[in-house]
Amino acid sequence: MLYREAGQFKATYVADQAMLPIVQDRWFIAAVLGLAYVVVPFVASEYWLQAVLIPFLVFCMAAIGLNLLTGYAGQLSLGTGGFMAVGAYSTYKLVTMFPEMNVIVAFLLSGMIAAGVGLIFGIPSLRIKGFYLAVATLAAQFFLSWMFNKVPWFYNYNPSGTITAPPRTFATLMVTGPEATAETRYLIALILVTVFALAAKNLVRGRIGRSWMAIRDMDIAAEIIGIRPFQTKLLAFAISSFYCGVAGAMSLFLWLGSAETEAFDLLTVSFPVLFMVIIGGLGSILGSFLGAAFITLVPVFLTNAPQLFGFTMATDLQKHLEVMIFGGLIIYFLIVEPQGFARLWQIAKEKLRRWPFPY
Repeated sequence: MLYREAGQFKATYVADQAMLPIVQDRWFIAAVLGLAYVVVPFVASEYWLQAVLIPFLVFCMAAIGLNLLTGYAGQLSLGTGGFMAVGAYSTYKLVTMFPEMNVIVAFLLSGMIAAGVGLIFGIPSLRIKGFYLAVATLAAQFFLSWMFNKVPWFYNYNPSGTITAPPRTFATLMVTGPEATAETRYLIALILVTVFALAAKNLVRGRIGRSWMAIRDMDIAAEIIGIRPFQTKLLAFAISSFYCGVAGAMSLFLWLGSAETEAFDLLTVSFPVLFMVIIGGLGSILGSFLGAAFITLVPVFLTNAPQLFGFTMATDLQKHLEVMIFGGLIIYFLIVEPQGFARLWQIAKEKLRRWPFPY
């Protein structure tokens, strides 16, 4: 078989602890990135770029942020949509108040603002956990949505209450606004997701990630061995909120173009992102991608599958099937395979490495 590591010797500790120690894995990742960067922008239609691939990348960023908090640090959060709204509204205010500001810099600054908000709402995590912490983050979701609705300054006193991404350029390319092409916005989103996914993967492999996992597994034991729970949990909330804030900025400027607070509410964003993390795999960066791909592609499949088989399906029936499939899979993975698609992928790789004696 092709997926074998026989003959691949590690001569140094650094090589043994590499992110992708097997050569075939490096080839596979290089092929996927080459396909995403070189082939997809020239082959995919505007519908696939605008309606499927760009939202997939946005949800990947949000799912990575929530996975850092919930999957690695063990802190349950239902306020993802609120933190994404902070990123979207902060970017909107920055680029309208400072028109000369680079839009990517605005994305990063908005992520830092969202991180500050995450620090504030992460303070209760020292005293409460589990369901009670989820309720506290749910309160953050409702409070932030209310604030962005009721304070006209955040949407520049627009009578409609909406915020619209103004046209901005990056390296002489129009990346936001109605004149920006879907290919350009897709590539900007892809670059951001690639960089931040790599940063998250290295983060969880280091001291900070080990501290998060120690707190997740047994916080009392982690405190005994010298890990400070309060600072560790707050750092998890800050970094997770940073990722969600950047995802919110991407959602407004690279995907939607204009939005209201309903675009970041509980049912539209917070619950779907949580489903992505559960279905894809808690405590796995790859699981964030797999979960986002599943949640994004299932509605597309349910919309187009009836036409492929020669019959029509009512829109409400499609939505009901979508909810039933999501709910059934969440129950299945929670009972049978709590680590989701990422664990199934890992099992398949282990069987290939042991072929023809996979068991």
